[in-house]
Amino acid sequence: MRLPRAKAICLILLVLLSVALAAEKRKSKNAKAGQIADERQRAIHALNRLTYGPRPGDVDQVLKIGVDRWIERQLEPHKIDDSALEARLAPFRTLQMSTRELAEKFPSGPMVKAVADGKVSMPRDPDEKAIYEAALARYENRQEKKNEKAAQQADLLQMSPDELTDEKKEQRRAARAAARSRALDLLELTPDQRVRTIEQMGPDERRMFWAALSQQDREQLTADMNPHQREVLLAMENPVAVVNGELMASKLIRATYSERQLEQVMTDFWFNHFNVFIGKGADRYMVTAYERDVIRPHAMGKFKDLLLATGKSPAMLWYLDNWQSVGPNSMASLGVTNPRPRMARCGPFRVPCVETPPPRAKGGKKSGRGLNENYAREVMELHTLGVNGGYTQHDVTELARVLTGWTIAEPRKGGGFEFNERTHEPGTKVVLGHKFHDDGMREGEKALEMLAQQPATARFICTKLAQRFVSDAPPEALIARMAETFHKSDGDIREVLRTMFRSDEFWSKDAYRAKVKTPFEYVVSSLRTTGADIQRPRGLIETLDKMGMPLYGCQPPTGYSMKAESWVNSSALLARMNFALALTASRLQGVNLNAEQLIGSEVNLSDPAAVQARVESIVLHGDVSAQTHNTITTRLEDPQITGRKLDDTARPVNSGVLIGLILGSPEFQRR
Repeated sequence: MRLPRAKAICLILLVLLSVALAAEKRKSKNAKAGQIADERQRAIHALNRLTYGPRPGDVDQVLKIGVDRWIERQLEPHKIDDSALEARLAPFRTLQMSTRELAEKFPSGPMVKAVADGKVSMPRDPDEKAIYEAALARYENRQEKKNEKAAQQADLLQMSPDELTDEKKEQRRAARAAARSRALDLLELTPDQRVRTIEQMGPDERRMFWAALSQQDREQLTADMNPHQREVLLAMENPVAVVNGELMASKLIRATYSERQLEQVMTDFWFNHFNVFIGKGADRYMVTAYERDVIRPHAMGKFKDLLLATGKSPAMLWYLDNWQSVGPNSMASLGVTNPRPRMARCGPFRVPCVETPPPRAKGGKKSGRGLNENYAREVMELHTLGVNGGYTQHDVTELARVLTGWTIAEPRKGGGFEFNERTHEPGTKVVLGHKFHDDGMREGEKALEMLAQQPATARFICTKLAQRFVSDAPPEALIARMAETFHKSDGDIREVLRTMFRSDEFWSKDAYRAKVKTPFEYVVSSLRTTGADIQRPRGLIETLDKMGMPLYGCQPPTGYSMKAESWVNSSALLARMNFALALTASRLQGVNLNAEQLIGSEVNLSDPAAVQARVESIVLHGDVSAQTHNTITTRLEDPQITGRKLDDTARPVNSGVLIGLILGSPEFQRR
């Protein structure tokens, strides 16, 4: 499809979407709406809200189980067999590694420098050694500029076309031709021999070799390799790309194929709520464990447990800098050499055995670090109370003092949480009127538990949950009932969800297909509704980058917005349409989709009306407006879109284009 044609269709669909959203906004958010009575619509609604969208056959399956019973199953994910998903994820070895293992096997810059300086030994495993040697050679070449010619050629291959002279363009063509010729020679070898040959290349030679190959050439070179062999090759060029790439791939695969759909939705919800940015230093290695060990296990448990787990997570401590927060009057800040006196058991009572202040170190010098309020502020504003939760700047400072000492053991080596007594601020602190006496690490735990139990926290969390599952402006009455459940159940997330899923507001007709999908929800729902097969998720990851929602890539702690206003505009809709058309035309690398198989053999592919009706039934379950139906019908008469010639009306309809257009419809944009 030509871009101008795509833009025209996008603008038409955008107008239709905007009109629909405006009509919904005019309705009072507190109005008593009619309920969804049709059982099939109830099944569609449940699938659109509790999952990333129905797959072919899912609606009938939910109807067979019973909508309410199916929802209860999703609320108990540990009872659902997800072995097929686990088999898909098995090749991704990094998903099961500890942060320390990741940092050791896929060395970061500081780790490579430590090897270069002789502080860390080279691993003995041949593959790990090759990864380290490649990283070490790159490091040394950057330091010494040894192989200038090869380095210049590698740099040349990575320059943009605008930077190239005619002479350099010819040099680049020659370099690429030579690399491709060598790649074809390597295909004659076994996969293991290929890996060993590439391992033996010099670092700049290897960089030039990979840069010169097209993506298709790279995939052909590695197609018959096992996951470990592909992992070794990629790690020799960019170790952290293996760690991050497998994590991103697993997120897409989980969302698309997991039977525990509500668990995946809630894991994504809580990761976004307790957001950390994967691009910040050591978090490149920490996010895998953060999602696996902190977010997912607590996704439907007690909120206070989730809050404590995130507070102690190295990923959060690093992201919001609490790991380097030092109390102004702590031993570290005052330069104290011997331990501060602690509360000890002297006789039958717990009293301070020594009351004299601790001495300073010789010279009484203070450390360079100080109190860091980043986490204390965000934990109140974004994680618990909300921006209007009634706290003050004084509360932020006091909470930051409470949380001093919460740090990371050797963060760049993948260390875990530890409490450092020397950096902890002594004395009594007061947060929201609550006194926290000098009690080491337990002070922070008590403070977070106190925040989790605040009425403002219950309201803030329930509002965000209702915004995700009900509407951008959820009814006040629903929020109040959910908050009451939160309070009575001690923050039991599963019970709060149950209250919401049983509410009239959740099943309101006004809520049906009223939530605009985020880019991630849109991409995954497109994959699910078409039954697409993900072989290599890289193209999907790049698509989300272009749509403005890179996986684990939200830099501010606010996380990504769930509201329509953040995602509804002409450029965003154009990006979605381009993705949909690439997906349904099998032009998205690494993803397979058979449009004709999806439509079925019982439909006459030469009958545009029959094909359109079938696709609307599969993708939209018949929920298509007259405006959308007529718009797409009109576009099907355009030979440039359908591929049919004016004198060849018997030619089958381009079913891929038709499915792509309907994936771009306002109805599919909403859930």
